[in-house]
Amino acid sequence: MLFLLKKYIGSLLMPFPLLLLVASFALILLWFTRWQKTGKSLLTAAIFLLAILGIQPIADTLLMPSEKEYQTRYELRENLPKEVNYIVVLGGGFTYNPEWAPSSNLLNNSLFRVAEAVRLYYCNPNATLIFTGGAGVNKISSAEVAAQVAQSLGVPADKTIALSIPKDTEEEAYEVDKLIGKQPFLLVTSANHLARAERFFLARGMQPIVAPANQLAITTPLHPWEKYIPSASYFQHSERAWYEFLGSMWQSIKPAGQPAVIPENEKAKNKEINANN
Repeated sequence: MLFLLKKYIGSLLMPFPLLLLVASFALILLWFTRWQKTGKSLLTAAIFLLAILGIQPIADTLLMPSEKEYQTRYELRENLPKEVNYIVVLGGGFTYNPEWAPSSNLLNNSLFRVAEAVRLYYCNPNATLIFTGGAGVNKISSAEVAAQVAQSLGVPADKTIALSIPKDTEEEAYEVDKLIGKQPFLLVTSANHLARAERFFLARGMQPIVAPANQLAITTPLHPWEKYIPSASYFQHSERAWYEFLGSMWQSIKPAGQPAVIPENEKAKNKEINANN
């Protein structure tokens, strides 16, 4: 129940639905009340924010604080281990249509995470890829879909493990801890998500070695029309910045404790999935 409440409230607090709600309320004021000035002010503010949050310099300035420590790809970082046994890839957006190409089932940031994990696997061919993420409303889980994509890119099935139980990052850390314990591992997720994700793993006494994927905040030159004309792509950067801000706030105030006890039938399902892999 807490998970669903968090998702619904969090979704409504994202910039696009929130600004639409503000604009809708402003239209109600304009059409059906005498609060004309308030309605005009709210509608103007909503349109203004929709526009500026889609401008690259503003969107990436908002996003950069969550990415600034993770702008460099893994092998260019310092103090790297010579070898790792596990590469953990956190789940993200997905769907499941068996008639699609495997990679088409990974949405938003997920494909970038899996692509980076596969690249790192070829640099560490003795490592095992661990994918995390639950099924949601789909027939199979995010972890299984990601594993299928990795296998379609040449990773042997016996080098992939799908952890299909976790629903969020805290539960992902809990399940990975049970599987590999405190040994060092590569932690692959979006650069803007790494700081928050790393804290969950460190809180369990684990040894994540961050491997950023999907860096979004652009610091290299762009054409003027790319920078100053509002774009839905850059609006997504603003949304990611706000999403991570809300996630960090929730992480700091939520009650500490273990994730909910996992039902035995879910444990059995996870074992069966990994046996088939």
